[in-house]
Amino acid sequence: MEFLTPASVAATASILLCALLIAATWSDIRRYRIPNTLVYGGAILGLVLNTFLPEGNGFASALPGALGWRMALYGLGLGLAIMLPLYALHVVGAGDTKLVAMIGAFLGPHSIVYVIAFMMLTGGVLAIVYTLRAGSFGRMWRNLQTMLLATYFKAALHEAPVLDAVPDSAGRLPYATAITLGTFIYLGLAALGHRDVFYFYAWS
Repeated sequence: MEFLTPASVAATASILLCALLIAATWSDIRRYRIPNTLVYGGAILGLVLNTFLPEGNGFASALPGALGWRMALYGLGLGLAIMLPLYALHVVGAGDTKLVAMIGAFLGPHSIVYVIAFMMLTGGVLAIVYTLRAGSFGRMWRNLQTMLLATYFKAALHEAPVLDAVPDSAGRLPYATAITLGTFIYLGLAALGHRDVFYFYAWS
C-alpha cells in the first residue's frame, strides 16, 4: 500500500469527482437532465472512498485523506439540506440537488459549504451571460420585477410572501455547469492552499 500516499489519495478522489461532474454537466447541457445512476453511483463511490482510503482531513485539505463514512454522510446530508429549499423554490432541479449531495459525499460537510458558495457566485454570472447571449435579459428583468411586486403586495396585505413562478420564461440554464465550475474553483483554491478564503476574509 506504499503507493497510497496522501498526494495520490487526493489526486485519485479529485479526478474521479471531476470526471463525474464533467459527465453530469455534459448530460445537463445536452438533455437538461442528470442521470440518477450517475449521482447515486457517485454518492456511493464518495462514501466508499472516504471509508476505505487512508485517513486524513479530507481530499481537499493540507493533510489529504479520507474523512470516514460518518463525515462523508454528513457532507451528503448537508449538501442536500442546503439545496432542498432552492429546489422547493424551483431555483434548481432535482438532479442539481442530488449532484451537490454527491459532492458532499466526496468532500465532507466543511468543504460543501464553500462549494455551494462558489456555485452560487458562478451561477449568478452564468445566468447573466446566458440571458444576454440569448437576448432575453429584458425578459429576465421583467420577470424579476413581477416577482418582487407580487411579493410586496402580498406582504402589504399581510399574506405570506412567496415567489410565484412567472409564465414568461427567460430561458433555462443547465445549472450543473455552475455546480461543476464552483467545485473546480474550490478544488483549485484548495490545491493552492486557499481553501478557507471566505473564512479568512470574514475574520480579517
